[in-house]
Amino acid sequence: MKKIFWLGMGIAIGAIAVRKVTQARGALGPAGLNRAVGQLSDSIHNFADAVREGMSEREGDLRGALGLDATDPAGATGRRAAVGPSI
Repeated sequence: MKKIFWLGMGIAIGAIAVRKVTQARGALGPAGLNRAVGQLSDSIHNFADAVREGMSEREGDLRGALGLDATDPAGATGRRAAVGPSI
């Protein structure tokens, strides 16, 4: 009975080792590198979108708290109209 158990363990460990080596070989090749760079690019893009969305939401909260109207042209750009001649 012990021999059958150890034979099964050896087969399982061998199968796991083969899968890990195959995965490592795939990750080291050009396709694996492209896949990793693509995932990194997607992650950075998603993070930037989340930051933009958070900034927009926070700006809306601040405008609401300060009583600024988003339709006001001076308030929307954050600039005042120039008074006097520009140099």
